[in-house]
Amino acid sequence: QKNSCVLPEDLKNFYLMTDGFQMTWSVKTDDTPMPLGSMVINSVSKLCRLGGSSMYTLPSAPTLADLEDDTDEEGNGDKPEKPHFDSRSLIFELDPCNGNGKVCLVYKHAEPVVSPDTEIWFLDRALYWHFLTKTFTAYYRLLITHLGLPQWQYAFTSYGVSPQAKQWFNMYKPITINTALLSEEADYFVNKLDPNKVFKSKNKTPVLKKKPPSQPPGSQKSHTSTASAKTSSLAGNSSRK
Repeated sequence: QKNSCVLPEDLKNFYLMTDGFQMTWSVKTDDTPMPLGSMVINSVSKLCRLGGSSMYTLPSAPTLADLEDDTDEEGNGDKPEKPHFDSRSLIFELDPCNGNGKVCLVYKHAEPVVSPDTEIWFLDRALYWHFLTKTFTAYYRLLITHLGLPQWQYAFTSYGVSPQAKQWFNMYKPITINTALLSEEADYFVNKLDPNKVFKSKNKTPVLKKKPPSQPPGSQKSHTSTASAKTSSLAGNSSRK
C-alpha cells in the first residue's frame, strides 16, 4: 500500500508460508568450520525500496538516480530493458548478497500506474544491472541450485565470478561454472562406464591335473590272473620245503 504496488503471486504465496528465508552452511578446514554458503530472502519488513532516498545524510547528497548511467543502450536485440533508479521503476531488495551486490525485485513500468509484471535483477557493486529471471519462482530455483555459494550471481554477468569463488564452484558445482564447455561437449561431464572393461575377468589357463592312463578291461583281468598264479606258486613252494 505504501508504494502502490502488488506483490507477484508466487512471491506473495512464499511470504504467506514464511516471512523470509535464511540458510547458511559451512565447510570444515583444519577441524575449524568456515561459513561458505548463504541463501537469503529478505522478510517483508526488510523489503526496502532502492533509489528513493539519498545514500548519505547530507541534504544535497546524490541519490542512486543521480548516479545512474543513461549512456547504456536500452533493450537492444534480445536484451531486456534495464531498470531505472528514478520514478520509472520500483526496485526492492530481496538479498543483500553479503555486500557483493543486491538481488532486486523490479517493477520496470511504474508510470503512470505500476505494472504487475515483475522481474528479478542483480545490481553489482559498480551499479550495473544484470538480468536473472522473469519470476521469483525461477530465481528461487537458481538460489537453491547454486547452493548459495559466494558471488554466484556473478555467473550471470559478462565478467563472471572471481578466481577465489571459482575455486569453490569447481569443488561443489563444477557443471555450473563450466556451462560453456558443457554446451560444446555434451558428454564431457558424463561418467563413461564400459561394463566390458570393468567386469572383464582375466583369462586364466586352467591347470589340468594329470590322471594315470586308464587301462583296458582285458589287461586288468590278465594282471589279476598273473598275480593269483604267482601267489599259488609261492604257496606250493613253501609247502614242499
